[in-house]
This record gives sequence, C-alpha cells and structure tokens, in this order.
Amino acid sequence: MAGAVAMIFTFGTPLSYGILTAPFSDAFAVSPLVLSVVFGVMLFTFFFGSAFVGVFGVRFSAQRVLLACAIATAAVAPSLYLTNSIVGLGIVFAVYGLALGTFFVLVASVVPRWFDVRRGAATGLIFVGNGLGLFLLPPIWQYVLGEYGVRQGFLAVVGVNAAVFLLAALVCRRPRWVEQTTATTSDLIDWLSRLGRTRQFQLLFVGIALAFGWYQLFAAYAVEMFAGRGLSAASASTAFGLVGGVSIISRVGSGYLSDSVGVRRTFLVSLACTSVGLALLLVPIRPVLFLAIVVLGLGLGATATLYIPLLMGIYASDMDSAVIGVFNVGVGIASLVMPPLGTAAVTYFGGYTVPVVLTISMSLLGLVTAALATRES
Repeated sequence: MAGAVAMIFTFGTPLSYGILTAPFSDAFAVSPLVLSVVFGVMLFTFFFGSAFVGVFGVRFSAQRVLLACAIATAAVAPSLYLTNSIVGLGIVFAVYGLALGTFFVLVASVVPRWFDVRRGAATGLIFVGNGLGLFLLPPIWQYVLGEYGVRQGFLAVVGVNAAVFLLAALVCRRPRWVEQTTATTSDLIDWLSRLGRTRQFQLLFVGIALAFGWYQLFAAYAVEMFAGRGLSAASASTAFGLVGGVSIISRVGSGYLSDSVGVRRTFLVSLACTSVGLALLLVPIRPVLFLAIVVLGLGLGATATLYIPLLMGIYASDMDSAVIGVFNVGVGIASLVMPPLGTAAVTYFGGYTVPVVLTISMSLLGLVTAALATRES
C-alpha cells in the first residue's frame, strides 16, 4: 500500500512539465525555451541518473536508499524560496528528478520480490499508483500553482510527496530470503559489460523501450488529432487522459491474468492490444475513435505492469534494482526522442496518418523484439 501511494508521485510530476512551464516562466522571468532545458534535466536525472543509482546502489539496503530519496525530496520542497536563478532552478529539478526516478526503480524492483504465486497481481496493485499519478498530478499541479503561487504551491505538493516517500521508506525493504549482492563496483561494471553483449538483452532492451516509446510518440500529436476529428479542445484533452484512466483498470486485471496464464504471454498480448488500438485510429469514425482509446488504455496499463515481473523472472534476484535501472535507460531514451519525432512527423507530412502508421510500426517492432527475447528464457 505504501509503495502504491508513493508511485503516485513518481511519473506524475516529470510528465506534468507542460503544466509547470507557464507559472514557472512568469515567476522566474525566464522564457519557456530556457525552462524546457530545466525540465529536460529533470527527465534526464529521472531516467538516467536513477538508472546509475539503481545499478550501483544494489549493494546497499533498499531502505537506506529510499530514506535518502525522502530526505532529498524534503530538502527540495522549500528550495524555491532560496533561489531566483535559472541555475538554482536547474539544480532543484535535477535533485527532485533523481529522487523520483530512484524511488520508482527501488519500489518497482523490491516490492514484487515479496510475492511468488501472486507477483503479477501485486505488481499491478503497485502500478495503480503510477497510473493515478498520471491522471491526478497534472490537475493538482495546475490548481495548486494557480491558487497559491509557484513557491508555496511547490512547497505544498513536494512536502506531501516527501511525507509519502518517508512512509514508504520505513516499510519497504528486501525480503530476508532474497540475497543481497556482494558485488563490488568493478564487478558491477563487468556485469554490465557482459549483459550488454548478450543477444537476449539487446533485443529485450529495444523491446521494452518501444513498449513505452509508442505512447510518448502518440502523446506528441494525440490531442491535436482528436481535435481534428471534431472534438472540442477540452474533450480532446479528456479523451487523451482517458487512455491513462483506462490503464488503471488494466494494471490490476492484467496482473491477475498473468498469474493464471503466464507473464510472458500476457505481456505480449498487451503489446498486440496496443497495435490494434493504434490501427483503429486510422478509421475516421468517432465511435471507433473511442474504441481505440479503450483498447490503447488496456494495452498501456498491462504493459506498464508486466514488464517488471517479466524482467524479474529472467534476471538474478540479487540484481533487482540494477536490472530495472538498466532498462529504465531505454525508456528514458524513448521519452526524450519520441516527442520531437512525433511533432516533426506531423509538421513534415501535414497530417496524422503517417505519424499513426509510424507509431504502429514502433509498437509492432516492440512486440517482435520482446517476443524473440523472451522466447530464449
């Protein structure tokens, strides 16, 4: 339960940067372009910095690392009262992004270790918090910043975030029956080198990255495409949000299903479901559009839930956070590359058919590479 609540804050804030831009631009008298660099630093530390901590922090107690994240978050909460510079703002969001990403990696890799028979269901329950964060944090940030201002609003939200992280840090630890790795830094570097040379890892790294990359690509043009199909601006935004809303349901359902029919099979079905949903977007009929949103939400939620137990079943248990951290790099690369790729595709081709086809191709490639990689397990 503590892990699920903590997950609300992990992805919710980094992916809410579009809502933060205007208030922070006014408060700090900087252009949105400059702020995009600051938020880019947050995304970098969220994905890549946390991957580094996940790999080299696997030697340490999970509770200690999570407690450090809670302390860092608490220290960041009042920090906007202490800086007026863009450099200071960059440091604040770099530290905050690192704390959020590291917390995600640790909770996602440690909590499922407590479960064997119902690992899929347990992971699904944890990731309900992740889905709720994508659904709730954007409007919460918008309301708080508008009502209380940037500094006080940031203090309020991040302060609550720190308290939740502290609660999770106090109860989240590795099970006693899971061995704690004794690998040195040199051993971990050798492990990474050996891992990177295996065909299974290379395929799975690409497959996991594309399993989430399609959503980042889709997000770059979805709202505008929905509006072009006759929806109002508000309805188009709501329709896009429904993809995340439906995914909350499938996060739990897919976990229970995977415990019955197997994680690999359910994971691959979720990727196939995504491809079907994207293909439905090519049909310019409004009822089909809403069907596509539902199918995409089902696929997204299942994929986001099941990739953790999938990886846990392939790699050694004593390298839990290291494994999740490494694959988080692939997700981070997709998050940085796909949005500008989607925007460029819409601008260059002047429509949405080619971007949708490109997104379908990404999803299918993720399905094929993941199927080939997991077949070897």
